[in-house]
Amino acid sequence: MLKHFAGWLAMTLAAAAVPAGAQAQPIAQTATVRVTEQMAFYTAPRLSAQSVLVLNGNTGEPLYEKRVDQRQPIASISKLMTAMVLLDSGVSLDEPIAVTDAEIDRVKHTRSRLAVGTTLPRKEMLLLALMSSENRAAAALARTALPGGTRAFVARMNDKARQLGMSDSVFYDPTGLDMRNTSTARDLARMVKAAQNYPLIKEFTTTSQHEIYSVSNRLLQYRNSNALVREGSWDIALQKTGYINEAGHCMVMEATVGTQPLIIVILSSGGGQSRANDARAIKSWLESHPQSWLAAS
Repeated sequence: MLKHFAGWLAMTLAAAAVPAGAQAQPIAQTATVRVTEQMAFYTAPRLSAQSVLVLNGNTGEPLYEKRVDQRQPIASISKLMTAMVLLDSGVSLDEPIAVTDAEIDRVKHTRSRLAVGTTLPRKEMLLLALMSSENRAAAALARTALPGGTRAFVARMNDKARQLGMSDSVFYDPTGLDMRNTSTARDLARMVKAAQNYPLIKEFTTTSQHEIYSVSNRLLQYRNSNALVREGSWDIALQKTGYINEAGHCMVMEATVGTQPLIIVILSSGGGQSRANDARAIKSWLESHPQSWLAAS
């Protein structure tokens, strides 16, 4: 167990910009980085992400904190909640469901290779939603899972968030395209912890690639949206990425560093590779001083 958390290393950084026009107003928080007393003698990595949380996966104790209570858009990280609600519903995963006009993105006008008319078993739709963040797959799952359609499904997502103690989180859609889907790093760590109890979520979020046939019988190859999964050098048990303009590049995951499972939340990172680079910096920092945190775990 990590016994001494009285000592904190504080480094004040520039505050993050709040997305303009957000309907669920994010809460600005001073960027104070905190690390455990055991790691306070080692320079903490300077990360591009606006919010970061690294937890000991066994004890829940924080190893690194930065704006962990700042509420902000979370993009496709929302799909972890979508998956949990779907699996909780008990609906058949073998039942074929079709993509319809209702799944066309009229918010961000994003593209999809799942053409209207594509029909796949619900389980395969879930794989595409979690592995490659396929928005039409997630939308079709929400529309077909419960009586009352998507509206009832999103209400269930918010119910689940409350049950998990995610008091600073709200969901407006199952895909994360709606920028009003907001949360905090602290709440998302709770969601990751809950998602660990779903073997299918762990399997699908860490699958590297998958192939399907389109409605025109053309072979389509999908790959994992997380570069760290694709490169194969990490021991990742569960993960989800996200991106919309208002959220920046985001990532949550459970990964083992050394012999220790960690929960890592990275929100509103800069460019396309920045979330992966932030994760690599965290891993390198911890691996450089294993005696300071592994021994205390």
